[in-house]
Amino acid sequence: MDVVVVESPAKAKTINKYLGSNYKVLASFGHVRDLPSKDGSVLPEEDFSMTYQADPKSAKHLKAIADAVKDADRLVLATDPDREGEAISWHVLEALKSRRALKKSVEVERVVFNEITKGAITEAMKHPRAIDMDLVNAQQARRALDYLVGFTLSPVLWRKLPGARSAGRVQSVALRLIVERELDIEKFRPQEYWSIKAVFRTAAGEDVTARLTQVDGRKLDRLDIKTEAEAMELARRAEAGSFTVGEIETRQTSRRPWPPFITSTLQMEASRKLGFSARQTMQVAQKLYEGVDIGGETIGLITYMRTDGVQLASEAIDAIRATIGEEYGRPYVPSKPRHWATKAKNAQEAHEAIRPTDVTRTPEQMKRYLSAEQSRLYELIWKRTVASQMADARLAQTGVDIPDADGGIVFRATGTVVEFPGFLKVYEEGRDDTSDDDDDRRLPKLTEGENLDRREVQPDQHFTQPPPRYTEATLVKKLEELGIGRPSTYASILSVLQDRDYVTLEKKRFVPQDKGRVVTAFLINFFSRYVEYDFTASLEEELDDISAAKEDWKEVLRRFWKDFSAAVDETKELRIGEVLEALNDFLAPSLFPEREDGSDPRLCPNCSEGRLSLKLGKFGAFLGCSNYPDCRFTRRLGGDDDQKKAEMEGDREMGVDPATGETIWLKIGPYGPYLQLGEGAPGEKPKRVSLPKGLEPNDVDLELAIRLITLPRHVGEHPETGSPITAGIGRYGPFVEHEKKYANLPDWREVLDVGINRAVTVLAEKKSGGRAQPKALKSLGEHPEEGGEVQVLDGRYGPYVKHGKVNATIPKDVDPQSITMDEAVRLIAERAAKAGKGKKNTNSKTAAKGAAKTSTKKAQPKSKAK
Repeated sequence: MDVVVVESPAKAKTINKYLGSNYKVLASFGHVRDLPSKDGSVLPEEDFSMTYQADPKSAKHLKAIADAVKDADRLVLATDPDREGEAISWHVLEALKSRRALKKSVEVERVVFNEITKGAITEAMKHPRAIDMDLVNAQQARRALDYLVGFTLSPVLWRKLPGARSAGRVQSVALRLIVERELDIEKFRPQEYWSIKAVFRTAAGEDVTARLTQVDGRKLDRLDIKTEAEAMELARRAEAGSFTVGEIETRQTSRRPWPPFITSTLQMEASRKLGFSARQTMQVAQKLYEGVDIGGETIGLITYMRTDGVQLASEAIDAIRATIGEEYGRPYVPSKPRHWATKAKNAQEAHEAIRPTDVTRTPEQMKRYLSAEQSRLYELIWKRTVASQMADARLAQTGVDIPDADGGIVFRATGTVVEFPGFLKVYEEGRDDTSDDDDDRRLPKLTEGENLDRREVQPDQHFTQPPPRYTEATLVKKLEELGIGRPSTYASILSVLQDRDYVTLEKKRFVPQDKGRVVTAFLINFFSRYVEYDFTASLEEELDDISAAKEDWKEVLRRFWKDFSAAVDETKELRIGEVLEALNDFLAPSLFPEREDGSDPRLCPNCSEGRLSLKLGKFGAFLGCSNYPDCRFTRRLGGDDDQKKAEMEGDREMGVDPATGETIWLKIGPYGPYLQLGEGAPGEKPKRVSLPKGLEPNDVDLELAIRLITLPRHVGEHPETGSPITAGIGRYGPFVEHEKKYANLPDWREVLDVGINRAVTVLAEKKSGGRAQPKALKSLGEHPEEGGEVQVLDGRYGPYVKHGKVNATIPKDVDPQSITMDEAVRLIAERAAKAGKGKKNTNSKTAAKGAAKTSTKKAQPKSKAK
């Protein structure tokens, strides 16, 4: 018996079918060991010794592998064909050695394959090799670098910038891109300019739209017409002129198709055309790679989706060219196959591009086997792959000058005619810039010297636009251009930035949060080298050199650590005042925007004497007055323009509390808006209540302020104990309290009106650990293998599928209403395997039914033998 180890259970099941009964295929479920999340896991003073620890979640998977190899003749490590996959194979082997699970007689081999098809698997098994330690060491070096930066730089951030989360080696550079783009937008000052278009009609009654391009022999640039007066004067001249068709220029051009997808271009196009996030794209692609059920057989539909290579296997090219001829005709097949070469100087591995495993499986044929998102992504991959081997598109580009009688004013019309679509018949790449392009228009037939009837002259006002914020597609493109990160890292980079609240995604574009701005400003000012684009890209090249056996991985770590640790040591002497002043200068355009009256933007709006400056508190940064404590003006960072304007106006007097006769003030503190009752007795702080989350300062009137400032309020006596129940708003939101036991309320408004019955119910549910019943979204029917209903429910932590006692969370990118039975069964199986429940995951009826099925199956061979 030979044991084969792959990464995912879905892949294991499929490969076992291909290899047969002489093999046992087991899943590692991804990484099995990693560096513990504590200081000291990498020791630079001990030549970067690394202490790995088995993931507790992987213990049972490692045990299953260890048990299997005890009786095995051969161990085949068949994890993914990239550095990370190579490292996982090595970690599995090292974990088995530490358990003493490998007998000396067990032969250990490594195989790789780029697609999960029977042919690819059986061919890979014929060509085993040893684990490539150069690839493993490149991955170890990357992990050590990320660890050293995280565990060395993050504490510096915590000391110097309270409220900052952490800093990552590559994430910090991606964050810098987003923050610097935002600063460019804020510094941008729009310029007014005008354009003039005219519509002419030919003798045949067809319209031609043209743009003014020359005036009195001078060619106009885009910004040359600066004012409305200039535009109107030129429009009047155009309206008074008579126009004819001048010189007609036509040139033949051709366009080549785009290469097949690599990881980054797939993420870009899926973002542009399908609206998928980078993470969603990779999750869906993983399912297509690992295989879907097609007529009772699990088939991998695409090749490995983490790759830098654009090349295609020769047999794949032959199949694609044959498909093009059959589907679109011989003219669409170029005379020679296209052989694409990777442009990136630091492409990671020599893998194929992302392509269909069998191009004859068209998107239309596969549609009924796939979910909606799988179908859309497969179609995108199929079309891009096929188009990459199709003939060039042939275009005729035409430009026509349309002068007036004396040639003082010249309009120009341009257009493009597709004479042969070639690859455009199948696929055209999406654009990040969706502005109109006059060149794409088609012109009517024109004859030189032909008189044109001027129908309309239209002056249009424009303003120059700031550079656009990054989308997921454009950020991935920029990172790839700079040589930063790797295919497998792009999705996690974008997710980490959002998880740390450094950026948000608004209208599909990244907007830096103030926390992210402050972190970036700190790193640029005090660790500039380590967030430089060239430096980060050069580190990637060094990792590539390790994988190519050109560099020693420990030497790369030594060089990095020598300078990095010195830079960290230098910050120990930094005073907070130095840090804040550097950040004030760097972030001035956003922290202290210019005022309309031209006054000092840093002048305190409350006392008109002090100067505003960045301050650091327990929960992060805020703006405060230099005259503190005489002036207590503060302004939080973030918020929209109206919120900031309201906060700039300082404290607001709401009115008098009738119960105490004291004034209620609405103030903005470093942690947000709050209400304050009076000024407090000497030596005592006045009563304060924070505005609940979701309530904006402008929505608070005196009546609401009185009700909030009196919190916590007495609800009544508990019917069983006679002790009082109170309701209020605390650090963790609205609550009811009884005998120092707290229970949360879902909405802050409920605090103002909650009655005794509702309060007792909420407290009882909290005491018993009760939860609101999940909402049933739909029933998928009977489980196809084990029986029992499979339901889709919406619970406290989001939608999930339920079978028996097993609850499996539905991924965020999957619509719970569109989930299929196959997808639900897979999620349930994965959840059961992770939880270690096995057959115990069903209720008694389901278990009995499953047992009956099993016994029936076992009985069949016996009766057949009779």
